[in-house]
Amino acid sequence: MSKRKDIIIARNLRLMIKDYFFIFCGITLYAIGYNAFILPEQLVQGGVTGVSSLLYYAFKMTPAITIWVINIGLLLIAFRALSKQFVVRTVIGVSILSLMIGALQPVFQAYPLITPGEDKFMHVLIGAMLAGAGLALVFTHNGSTGGTDIVVALINKHSRMSMGRAMQLVDICIISSSYLLFQSFEIIVYGVVYTLISSITMDYVLNGSRQTVQFLIISKRYEMIADAINHQMNRGVTILNGQGWYSKQDVQVVMVLCRKYESQYVFNLIKSIDPNAMVSQQFCHGVFGEGFDKIK
Repeated sequence: MSKRKDIIIARNLRLMIKDYFFIFCGITLYAIGYNAFILPEQLVQGGVTGVSSLLYYAFKMTPAITIWVINIGLLLIAFRALSKQFVVRTVIGVSILSLMIGALQPVFQAYPLITPGEDKFMHVLIGAMLAGAGLALVFTHNGSTGGTDIVVALINKHSRMSMGRAMQLVDICIISSSYLLFQSFEIIVYGVVYTLISSITMDYVLNGSRQTVQFLIISKRYEMIADAINHQMNRGVTILNGQGWYSKQDVQVVMVLCRKYESQYVFNLIKSIDPNAMVSQQFCHGVFGEGFDKIK
């Protein structure tokens, strides 16, 4: 019993180390996008980093410090509405984010990657993609960077507003407030563009590796196909009993679930065994269980 417990503890420790490694990588990507492309162009995005950017442009307050202070303040205000696990993950994520932004800001000030204003849209595009990809890595590995997540959780608890709409409302208010400082609608437009692109990138990275396809295969050599998929791909196979309506003969249907990137391998196996097999392929919105995502 104790040996099994030790194995479980060791496995959980490895998973935790793996999670924090990728959380660190994701936050580093975000910090590079923020320091190298967003701050030099004086862009205001949504979230706490957007508020920190405004304070930096107006009063030269260090973003790393304001990000940490604002997030911790929000956590204290909303402490009762949040779970203990969320608070711990947020404190760790925000601390790493503040450290990375604080460490990289002077580096990119001394050695800038871009010339501000030279190609503003491209800089916004790159910064947003880096931010979106970084946040996707953080969320994939159960991390949190706080920000408007805290405000949204609080709004959602005390009102009927959906989380998506609450987040949009908060971000729009922060981005629009940049007009008070710059008196420029262009800055607001770029802020909206940044938010859209980072969201699309985040969704793409989050869902890209999780995309799953389902195969339904009808073949007289179904046993050989099932064995090949089972042994060569290490994927589970389910045999469904069916009946051809025209022939009135019993048929066996091979059902397989696999990742999108494995689909061509499935086609190659089927073609090598029965080129005349009837194959149906469709994308699944989500598959949970052994070999796929965990039910949360």
